[in-house]
Amino acid sequence: MNRTTLSLIAGASALAAVTAVASVTAPDASGTDTAARAAAQLPVERTSLACPAPSSSDLAETSYASFTPVTKGATGKGKAELRAADRKSTETGERGKAGETDETEEKEKAGKPVLEAGEPGKPTTGEASGAESPALTGSAEGTYAPGWTVQQTTEVTAGTGRGLQGLSCTVPDTEFWFPGASTEEGRTDYLHLTNPDDSAAVVDIELYGKEGELESAVGEGMTVPPHSTEPILLSTLTAEKQTNLTVHVTVRGGRVGAAVQALDDKLGGDWLTAAADPAGSLVLPGIPEDATAVRLVAFSPGDSDADLKVRLASPSGEITPAGNETLHVKAGMTTAIDLGDVTRGEAGSLVLTPTAEEVPVVAAVRVLRGKGSAQESAFVPATRAVESRASAAGNGAKGTTLSLTAPAESAKVKVTASAGSEGGSPVSRTYTLKAGTTQNVEVPVPSGLEGTYALTVEPLSGGPVHAARTLGTDQDGVPAFTIQTLPDDRGTVSVPETQEDLAVLQE
Repeated sequence: MNRTTLSLIAGASALAAVTAVASVTAPDASGTDTAARAAAQLPVERTSLACPAPSSSDLAETSYASFTPVTKGATGKGKAELRAADRKSTETGERGKAGETDETEEKEKAGKPVLEAGEPGKPTTGEASGAESPALTGSAEGTYAPGWTVQQTTEVTAGTGRGLQGLSCTVPDTEFWFPGASTEEGRTDYLHLTNPDDSAAVVDIELYGKEGELESAVGEGMTVPPHSTEPILLSTLTAEKQTNLTVHVTVRGGRVGAAVQALDDKLGGDWLTAAADPAGSLVLPGIPEDATAVRLVAFSPGDSDADLKVRLASPSGEITPAGNETLHVKAGMTTAIDLGDVTRGEAGSLVLTPTAEEVPVVAAVRVLRGKGSAQESAFVPATRAVESRASAAGNGAKGTTLSLTAPAESAKVKVTASAGSEGGSPVSRTYTLKAGTTQNVEVPVPSGLEGTYALTVEPLSGGPVHAARTLGTDQDGVPAFTIQTLPDDRGTVSVPETQEDLAVLQE
């Protein structure tokens, strides 16, 4: 049994960082060729991840799934483990202050890891319950590092944000964009910041609404103490009620992990993870076929307006949404359009391309399933293509949908279902995608599955491929669901091969 029950420690926030350590090969000393040879792709040797505190609800039940795909060339036995974050903010929504960490609490949290991974290629799982479930940070080394992913999935049966809330634990950075946040009545959105390092990070938070940047004196120069998490209620940063917001996080010093927990009084909730970096063309993959309402939110961070073609990549090809053929995004302003039930019972992904001049934008969609009082919400940010490999853990025998999109050219893709966390053998299948289409593929399931498993997507040939995974369950008539996009796992790093030249030591 790989299942572990997590100790319950107060925490709140999310972060994750991937660092690569690779040695440079010293060539022979002939001195006849001093130019660097072609770079080699080598597996990363260390990866760091963290997961936000799952919920403030006493009814929350959270599951974790840790997984590292088997990587050719990965060396060193290594390990992967998660521990509770050192501390959470003293008051939710208030600015953190260095030096507030309780020494006794730190010692308690510095003990045994709450989740230790088994072997690469096989998931390890854990559980937590209630409002006091901790934020977790962790690291993987050696063979456990390349492509390490941790899925956090929380089910809340009642109250604000009820439904499924999930995310793949995130990567730390110095800049994040979150189109799709809100401070409107009925929404409770928290920006979770986590500092994984030994020194404090200084963070600026900017909010952009439909008429531009919102005034917010308290969003500038926030301090996130070392090894701490800070949940910040967005409505404490501005007095303005905005249905559609873009949140911009920049770090002056250090780095943080960031994610927005978007909770609705009536429409459930989910995690809104950072959108792909601003670009002229974007893909938002994996909109459920039974979506009843889709809202596209976009923002142009530069000085120029953006004009975009809006297309839906369906199983049969690209479709233009009636009445929403194009989208004009004014510079520095958040723009939103409601696309309704744009998928109309088929798998779909939104593809945004410039009508003329290319202007970088960021974008995300909010998706609703269900009707009336039985609605649930989730988010799909624009995401990078899967260049080499991407994995999604935490899949069960039922309720998993894998969506693959080839926006420009046809592509061939290999999908592997890992061994089960408690039993079962890996299975792989290959799929061919036509250009401009999206397919909800028949997901392979491990033979003799017990527990949960991971899916790994590897493009084999053709054009770029974008992917997303949906987990769903019926919750007393509510179609609860959560969507995770699958950007490339960046499990390898480019390392140039060099040659030794002793001539540089001579005068």
